[in-house]
Amino acid sequence: MTATPTANPTPTPIPTPAAPVPASAAGTWVLGDLTVHRVGFGAMRLPQRGEALVENAVPRDRAEAIAVLRKAVDLGVNHIDTAAFYFSPLRSSNELISSALGGPYPDDLVIATKVGPCRDASGAWAAHARTPAALRGQVEENLRQLGRDHLDVVNLRIVGTDSIAERFGALAELRDAGLIRHLGVSNITPEQLTEAQAIAPVVCVQNMYGIGVRPEYEDFVRRCGEQGIAFVPFYAIAAAGRQGGATAPESPEVLAVAEAHGASPAQIRIAWTLHQGPHMLAIPGTGDPAHLAANIDAGAIRLTDEDLAVLARLHRGPAA
Repeated sequence: MTATPTANPTPTPIPTPAAPVPASAAGTWVLGDLTVHRVGFGAMRLPQRGEALVENAVPRDRAEAIAVLRKAVDLGVNHIDTAAFYFSPLRSSNELISSALGGPYPDDLVIATKVGPCRDASGAWAAHARTPAALRGQVEENLRQLGRDHLDVVNLRIVGTDSIAERFGALAELRDAGLIRHLGVSNITPEQLTEAQAIAPVVCVQNMYGIGVRPEYEDFVRRCGEQGIAFVPFYAIAAAGRQGGATAPESPEVLAVAEAHGASPAQIRIAWTLHQGPHMLAIPGTGDPAHLAANIDAGAIRLTDEDLAVLARLHRGPAA
């Protein structure tokens, strides 16, 4: 059963730029002991224009990137998702965050990062960090780049279905040492979540999820909510476009719901994410100030029961 807020019988209009919606409109969630607004900001797209996480990406204008980060915080965003492997030639998301928001950081700002994946200086992908020493090195690199003495949330990102006990245990030791406040996991199976929970508390799961994307995760999403674990989907807008962005033609169902609410399809995808339960956190990313404001505006959209039924059928596919 999909968790939904109280239905709004009339579409909620998207506010004009003169009256921007604050991130607080989407409500809050507590990550461990850190309260965040449910619409946050993903920094993956910040260091470059075009496709992210590729070699020879075109660096984004530095002043533009910094302005987007500051505007996000001005609009109430207090949850930023980043990683040391989010970079392009000349630009690093962590360095941009530190320059834009550090010295000092806002008291309520929660920065979540992730470790595991590796890229060399050219941007080419290398083998995942799997040893305790390699993972500690990645944690220390995030600390250095962000200018922090501890990391609020560190997600262990996994590729594959093998045991994560040694890797998650290494992060749990860094948590005990005070370098990490809370732990999460990313790109994992339900079985791997159970394995991690036997070692240390898990405050969030980051997995690919969205309308029509991995509907088989519905039970997993619900289980996370029942256990008080935030579910933070990535590529919720881009879907199959992944780091390249939303490239596929939009479905008629999403277009129809968007028209009824005077919203964009991307905003409806964000709103749908938030309607899947109070533990769902959205981290849409952009380097464009107008897109940033629109993403945050989506937190105020209240989908009707009819909207949700239409989108549920699309999400689950023809057999639903």
